Amino acid sequence: MSFAEDDVRFMREAIEEAKKAESLREVPIGAIIVKNGEIIGRGHNLRESMRDPTAHAEILAIRQASEHLNAWRLLDCTLYVTLEPCPMCAGAILQSRIARVVYGTDDPKAGCAGTLMNLLQDRRFNHRTEVTSDVLRSECSELLTGFFRALRNRS
Repeated sequence: MSFAEDDVRFMREAIEEAKKAESLREVPIGAIIVKNGEIIGRGHNLRESMRDPTAHAEILAIRQASEHLNAWRLLDCTLYVTLEPCPMCAGAILQSRIARVVYGTDDPKAGCAGTLMNLLQDRRFNHRTEVTSDVLRSECSELLTGFFRALRNRS
């Protein structure tokens, strides 16, 4: 499958965020938010470091983008994330009115952009988000697989 050049470029930025999480021994998940070709929010998983169950990459990127725009509505923005959003993040994406989500690899345990359910496009909500999946899937997947393999080997 062929993806837009911008989607690949921005997913590489999300992967760099995921590597920051990995360097902190956090699960390597990264996210960025783009508006008009400019990155306005970045985040990587910090649940362990912050001792905060809401410190997911997407939530942190949404907070930064909202601060950048001085608004809670992230209209005309695209969120790039290495792992399919969970229910909490899908809810935050809908609440912030993000127009589009691009993710790298499916989450079979918590994915809410089509794997377990599709909260992002559920017609019962007043906002729906365009979804593009599998951008740099193997790279995003390998980050997670490698991290958990190393974790098991350390035990």
